[in-house]
Amino acid sequence: MKFQRSAPRVLIFSVAVVVIGMAVLSNRLFSGLTSAVEQDQFELIRALWSYNLTAAQNRALERAELIAALPAVREAFAARDREGLLAQCAETFKRQKERYGVDQAQFHFPPAISFLRLHAPERHGDHQDQFRPMVVAVNRDRFSRKESAIAGTGPAIFGVTPMTDAAGEHIGSFELGMNFGPLLHALKAAYRLEMALFIEEQALRQLMFAEGLNPDFLTEENRRGKYIKFHSTNWALMKELVGEGDLSGPAEAQYTRSVLDLPYGVVLLTLYNNAGDPIGKVAMARDFSSSRAAAGRSLVWQGLLALSAIALLAGMILIVVRGLLLRPLEMLSQQFVKLAEGRRDQPIAETETLCDEMKALAQAHEQLRTKPPLFAADTDKKASP
Repeated sequence: MKFQRSAPRVLIFSVAVVVIGMAVLSNRLFSGLTSAVEQDQFELIRALWSYNLTAAQNRALERAELIAALPAVREAFAARDREGLLAQCAETFKRQKERYGVDQAQFHFPPAISFLRLHAPERHGDHQDQFRPMVVAVNRDRFSRKESAIAGTGPAIFGVTPMTDAAGEHIGSFELGMNFGPLLHALKAAYRLEMALFIEEQALRQLMFAEGLNPDFLTEENRRGKYIKFHSTNWALMKELVGEGDLSGPAEAQYTRSVLDLPYGVVLLTLYNNAGDPIGKVAMARDFSSSRAAAGRSLVWQGLLALSAIALLAGMILIVVRGLLLRPLEMLSQQFVKLAEGRRDQPIAETETLCDEMKALAQAHEQLRTKPPLFAADTDKKASP
């Protein structure tokens, strides 16, 4: 085994192992940071939905209370003047529908008997006790409530408030429902979320039988297991991201899935009505390609830096071992061989360029070279006649 070959190989191999190991650990650390960033994105999606849904419910209740508090509206409702009540509210309902996505508004007699639907004035007098428990609760407890529920034209965000006559006697309730569609599209515009609302098919069929909901929603294209897609900001994408198995899973779920080589983070949340019963699920997806691309770029840069570090350190090892150790040692070795052969006429040149340890060897060589040979006098005597 030659030191000249073995030493650089061992050192370069050791350096390569250390650098590669550090690169692997660094990549795992960065991958963990990427996962943490994506987890924060999942939590942000949940928070955005919770905050905006609550805000929409508050807006629905505020608008319902504002209309219910109008003296002319209270007077017409107390007098059971359906035509007068419609005249008072029709224009307001039209503006609210055009500007704010309000698509349902209804006056009820206790416990939940429809007196006037502003969105369908021709239909009234039906009992909604089985389908609208929140309306029953408002007329029973006589304080306002808000919820997500299925009624009339479909799922909506409702605010329901009790109503009294001029003498303060309870006469019924008024509800206002806001379509989920504008909320989903507003979240997409503000936060780049693709969204889809899925409602349980059984609940939709009950409403179709009870209130004449449009049956066009019940198509195979919209069906996902026991759920029906009711709204979506991008159905071509969302139907690839959300399947029957995903919707049949737990109440809350999150996962990542790729469509057309683009990774998306998906959050599924269950929608509940005021009674705590599930009525459907909302799916929210966000493009995770930026964080994944950053992780990919990091891996490439880490690989390039690792290779550069190995090449640089290997070059330094070769320079140090060969230039500062092996070549001076080879030169000193040759000088000592000459000295052993009795050749004392060649001193070591340029000793000032040697390291301190090599200088000590050079000085020892110079002392041996200039020192007279042992037994030189006896040799001369033997050589005399």
